[in-house]
Amino acid sequence: MTRPRLAPPPGFRAAPTVRPGYAREVDVQIRLLPSGASVTAARGTTLMAAVRRVGLPIATACGTDGLCGRCGVRVLEGAAALSAETAAETRTKTRNRVDPALRLACQAAVAGNVEITASYW
Repeated sequence: MTRPRLAPPPGFRAAPTVRPGYAREVDVQIRLLPSGASVTAARGTTLMAAVRRVGLPIATACGTDGLCGRCGVRVLEGAAALSAETAAETRTKTRNRVDPALRLACQAAVAGNVEITASYW
């Protein structure tokens, strides 16, 4: 006997783990310092999804919608291997007084190896 699938509640949006437009077959390495954790992820995976897979804490109040700016991380290496910062991400960082050098983990998708840090790891 199979269990019936429950429908998600109205308005529920699952957090994307892979951004549209990226091929899944290429794996990249994401290092998280100073924790020393490392994770292999599919190309197009958001930094947020990678951090959560490792089990490290990451702040968010908007449900990964790119609105709160709390998931800002500093890119130590591989900034060019991240998706380009969108105008919406820039507006969110400005509105919430987030350091312009940080990237929002819920919005930045990986296309190559990167190394990131957050002050609370």
